[in-house]
Amino acid sequence: MDAAAIDRALRRIAHEIVERNPQLDTVILAGIPSRGVEIAGRLADIIESLGQPRVGIGAIDVSMHRDDIGTRPELPRVQASTLPLPLEGKTVIIVDDVFFTGRTVRAAMDAISSFGRPARIQLAALIDRGHRELPIRGDYVGKNLPTAPGEQVRLRLEDVDGEPDAVWLIKEEKA
Repeated sequence: MDAAAIDRALRRIAHEIVERNPQLDTVILAGIPSRGVEIAGRLADIIESLGQPRVGIGAIDVSMHRDDIGTRPELPRVQASTLPLPLEGKTVIIVDDVFFTGRTVRAAMDAISSFGRPARIQLAALIDRGHRELPIRGDYVGKNLPTAPGEQVRLRLEDVDGEPDAVWLIKEEKA
């Protein structure tokens, strides 16, 4: 995907969020650092450009809620979670860049629950590459990109990475 395709996917997701959430003043876009936070901001901007009220945005760090924290060779870099509170009565939409096994999203749900009990939690992802290990599905998906287990999806966003917006697939090289 190039920058134009990423923008089209985000616009489609924004329209779907507006259609499925008639009370946008109760919606919070909670991005998973770092690209999920950038995507959440872009979605909020697009929703506002559609003449809708500005939705709340925040960041939800999942580092200490992951189920593999004890098996990683090094501790993850912890970032501050910032959510508009209170969450009660709100729809929190977790925003991630690449949706894969579902474990990061599960960790995000755990992290959100430490801040309160929202009315609903939804999921928006720019890319869904499949290979779910948990029974979690995306509510809003920009592009389904079926991959082999050894392949990687790389996303670069200009405001985060300093490179032009792009998504590409890296295939595992055979020895």
